[in-house]
Amino acid sequence: MRAILHADMDAFYASVEQRDDPSLRGKPVIVGGTGSRGVVAAASYEARCFGVHSAMPTVEARRLCPEGVYLRGRMKAYAAESRRIFEVFRRFAPAVEGLSLDEAFLDVTGTERLFGPPAEVGRLLREAVRQKTGLAVSVGIAPVKMVAKIASDAAKPDGLLEVPPGGVRAFLDPLPIGRIWGVGPVAQRRLEALGLGTVGDLARADVGRIEQALGRWGLEVARLARGEDVREVEPYREAVSYSEENTFVSDVSDRMLLESTLIAHAESVARRLRRDGLAARTVLLKLKLGRRRKAGPRGYPIYTRRTTLREPTDDGAVLSARASVLLEQFGLEEPIRLIGVGATNLVQAEAEQFDLFSATNKRGDRKRLNRALDELHERFGGDAVKRGGISEAERAGLSMQIKRGE
Repeated sequence: MRAILHADMDAFYASVEQRDDPSLRGKPVIVGGTGSRGVVAAASYEARCFGVHSAMPTVEARRLCPEGVYLRGRMKAYAAESRRIFEVFRRFAPAVEGLSLDEAFLDVTGTERLFGPPAEVGRLLREAVRQKTGLAVSVGIAPVKMVAKIASDAAKPDGLLEVPPGGVRAFLDPLPIGRIWGVGPVAQRRLEALGLGTVGDLARADVGRIEQALGRWGLEVARLARGEDVREVEPYREAVSYSEENTFVSDVSDRMLLESTLIAHAESVARRLRRDGLAARTVLLKLKLGRRRKAGPRGYPIYTRRTTLREPTDDGAVLSARASVLLEQFGLEEPIRLIGVGATNLVQAEAEQFDLFSATNKRGDRKRLNRALDELHERFGGDAVKRGGISEAERAGLSMQIKRGE
């Protein structure tokens, strides 16, 4: 029988801030975008007592908790801490699947001879994380991934919960159907219209009715409701695309700032491509317009444009130039809320040799320049040197995403 462990750091960003600044301990700390369109990335448990939670608009958080300490956050510090945490995770399992900077699945099947039964693995892991970082991690253990993730959430804060193989259905049945992976508000309303309010209701329902409400995907939802999750822990999944995007603190119509942001994003994407030895044939431009068309978080129109290159590239100058052309072709008529650059249709980068003394080999010059920039970035950080034309565009919030190539 499989044993899957889900480890999830407690209020990660906020906990790092409270650990590093003792004056913040015991206070409601909210990390994320602090402006009018910012979003809470993490809230300490003191802040959660006021109803503040991650993904909440900062404006709403300030209304609920005006006395909170609001911080923009320090992504470099969180990323460095994440690397230390994942080093601990890898001590306990050969297969670790990172979901974000602060959570991962571990397949601990067959590790009993090294660490004991799964619950003991969870205890040792929590102890090791606290000893190395001074931070708390909650752990859920189950024979399937979805149940392990729900269990870790139920164990918070700073706890451990194991759901044994024979107890999966008893654990899942009373939960609301919205706890199943992929069941959002629309699907939930459709299922509730059928009289299905809990996971147990869904597990016992006729699959034909579920398929009628949700299509073929409904069959997968029904399997998850029965605790039948066959997905493996995937320590490495092949990249489909790389992207970088920015939600502005205020809408931007200044073409020079948009172009500068495109350059910065393209350089970030290109650097990550080079680090992973990949090149892209297709460049993507993503735009979110500033004027809301309808209510709700999806009320702002989003557009994507793409172009395919004659030759694959890992050069930020090429990516930004093509993204700039796409921006020009789009024909902006109103300010922009978000802009992003992506690279897809990926191939292995060619290992080409260039004459170091050739003044005419521009492509070779570009590769040598990129290599030098990458080395400077590795040694001194991303702010050590920048291409001309890049200026800072303030972001409205933070992300917990693990970016390939970072």
